[in-house]
Amino acid sequence: MFAVYAARIDRDQPLAGLELGELPAPEARPGWSVVDVRAASLNHHDLWSLRGVGLPEDRLPMILGCDAAGIDADGNEVVLHSVIGQTGHGVGPKEPRSILTERYPGTFAEQVAVPTWNILPKPKELSFEEAACLPTAWLTAYRMLFTNAGVRPGDSVLVQGAGGGVATAAIVLGKAAGLRVFATSRDEAKRKRALELGAVEAVETGARLPQRVDAVIETVGAATWSHSIKSLRPGGTLVISGATSGDRPSHAELTRIFFLELKVVGSTMGSKDELEGLLSFCAATGVRPVIDEVLPMDRARDGFERMASGGQFGKIVLSNS
Repeated sequence: MFAVYAARIDRDQPLAGLELGELPAPEARPGWSVVDVRAASLNHHDLWSLRGVGLPEDRLPMILGCDAAGIDADGNEVVLHSVIGQTGHGVGPKEPRSILTERYPGTFAEQVAVPTWNILPKPKELSFEEAACLPTAWLTAYRMLFTNAGVRPGDSVLVQGAGGGVATAAIVLGKAAGLRVFATSRDEAKRKRALELGAVEAVETGARLPQRVDAVIETVGAATWSHSIKSLRPGGTLVISGATSGDRPSHAELTRIFFLELKVVGSTMGSKDELEGLLSFCAATGVRPVIDEVLPMDRARDGFERMASGGQFGKIVLSNS
């Protein structure tokens, strides 16, 4: 079958290890199901995999891709939860939790095999392309906002780095949930898009906000860390799920954190129940993922290059249809 995969690890030039071509199709095994992939979306996790983060060379070649929507063996339209081993379903009881492509082939192919437990019904209101955007970036944002930040309608939230998948999702979900959303970006066009999506104000990265916020959604890391801490009200919560600019800020802001009794919460992906909640939320409210572009699977390299350059706003989707 046709697949998009990591053939080599290159920490400095990750796209040098990206290959497109034929690989063996997955085979069904007890507790697992094979799904025909209709659409799959890119995540920065795929670039990190090409750098060897979470993917050792002895597992190559590895089909990339965490997210997908497609058709199961019974003809049902489905969405995949990409966290494997979260409950032991389909794997050994002592196997640690992993994300597709770390231990098992991913979704950038004509077919993918996952534990049957990881398959959820796709709401009829969502297209395959829309549904394929949800299981990683949008699920991460959903968990950050509603589980780990614990915000309620009327609360205020700062989203750092408008344009990235998680940040874009947080703006849209926050607006739909009745939050007062602020956003930052170095790019004027991305700030404008953030306003169009529902942010009440979008400012330059590092600029002072008109008010302190109840929570900060942080995926940028070192470059915005101090600004995130300084933007919180006393007792506020910073939720972090990534560090694309590095994980070692020049100033940890420890004095401000303890003096103002701030909370710093790490967040990774989400549960199957939370994905089910997110799918229902989108179906019921009309919220839809922001899609930057849809490309045929054989143009995956173009999508990777666009994501690596940071030029996208929203999700890049690969389609087999």
